[in-house]
Amino acid sequence: MGQELWQESASSLAQKIRSGEATSREVVEAHLERIEAVNGSINAVVEVRPDEVRKEADAADAQVRAGGPLGPLHGVPFTIKTNLDVEGYATTEGVTALKDLIATRDGPVVERMRQAGAVALARTNMPDLGLRVNTESSLYGPTHNPWRHGFTAGGSSGGEAAAIASGMSPIGLGNDIGGSLRNPAYACGIASIKPSRGRVPQGNPSALIDMPINSQIMLVNGVLARHVGDVRIGLEAVMGAHHRDPQSISAPLRGSAAPRCVALVPSPNGGTTDPDIVEGVRIAGRALEAAGYEVEEIEPPMLFEAYFAWTELMMTSLEIQKTMLLSLMGEGGQKFLNLTDAMFPPATAESLFVMHQTRYAVAKAWREFLTQYPLIVGPTWTQPPFAHGYDIESAESAMNVVELFRFVLPANLLGLPAACVPTGVANGLPTGVQIIGDAFREDLCLDAAEVVEASVGVLTPIDPRA
Repeated sequence: MGQELWQESASSLAQKIRSGEATSREVVEAHLERIEAVNGSINAVVEVRPDEVRKEADAADAQVRAGGPLGPLHGVPFTIKTNLDVEGYATTEGVTALKDLIATRDGPVVERMRQAGAVALARTNMPDLGLRVNTESSLYGPTHNPWRHGFTAGGSSGGEAAAIASGMSPIGLGNDIGGSLRNPAYACGIASIKPSRGRVPQGNPSALIDMPINSQIMLVNGVLARHVGDVRIGLEAVMGAHHRDPQSISAPLRGSAAPRCVALVPSPNGGTTDPDIVEGVRIAGRALEAAGYEVEEIEPPMLFEAYFAWTELMMTSLEIQKTMLLSLMGEGGQKFLNLTDAMFPPATAESLFVMHQTRYAVAKAWREFLTQYPLIVGPTWTQPPFAHGYDIESAESAMNVVELFRFVLPANLLGLPAACVPTGVANGLPTGVQIIGDAFREDLCLDAAEVVEASVGVLTPIDPRA
């Protein structure tokens, strides 16, 4: 027997719709039924658009019948994190205070997905204002990991990853300032891309304030899917300059040839790494070596400096906005912000000057390193996904959580691309790696991720587990 439509990849669905083997309406109905069947147990989807998506699917099917050119994702449903504008819907960012902030237009990435022919299926959960790596929303409640109920799906794009991993969506949109596209991809066993700074446009029309400096430097929008090939198609659909984002640029995805050399980092400096995570990194290394890459266990320079510069840039910006942020957030989000804020001394003009000097020094050192090792392969998280509430249990547990996602931080600080891909399952939970490249070399990251995927296999979709 063949696969159910909800089990298919985005690219497979696009081909079926294009060839007439399936209609967009049939694909949409399959996903709506899947949401009805499994979302109650994991709470990944928080808003469904049944009437609108059926109309969009019917229009897509009419275009197929009429002939003519079709977009690469024509008729394929996609899901959208609730901090990205969808016309006619609230951009809640997971908090009650914004539940009536109705977007009058689509954000740039939603607009681009529609231009590629995709149809907007549903919105997905996130923690309050995206400021936890655990998707527990004061408006919508917690999202459970499809692999283990009661455990985190990661964050802040956790609803998106859990929806994709459980077959409710084939492809979706999220964003990343401290691993928020990569954390949930790792936790849920799917693929994602954190693009280079400027590769993919931002700029919600509903935004009440302009982006603060930490977001200007480190925040990016990106794509999640079960298959690396779908991540690539999604990235190609949404990338490029847009008038709403003054930092966005158009650049080709495919770059010039580069040495096939990999720096493998099984256990990055700055804390401990679980043995199963270490083995996952080595699994990726062996797959790349078998495909002809030269793999060497070597750590990129100035890791501690990168961690601390990210932290100071992030926490200083949050401190300036703290009164406003706390007024919008629920109790859990407030607690995590307060616990992490208390770990670091207040910034001064001098410390900020030093931080930006350090950021530049790290960027120089990494650029030099990447000329010799164009790909850096290491863990996304250095520990398995944790139980809900652990990140706000105490100052110690909050610090443990900050430590476990430390290796995602350099890519944000430096504006570098990083692809995520699973490496297997250990003790019932996924393992995986991130593959970091030089600026605007997403192509190299995705090429390597596809090699790992071909060796390990695609782990999802799965039925949510107890």
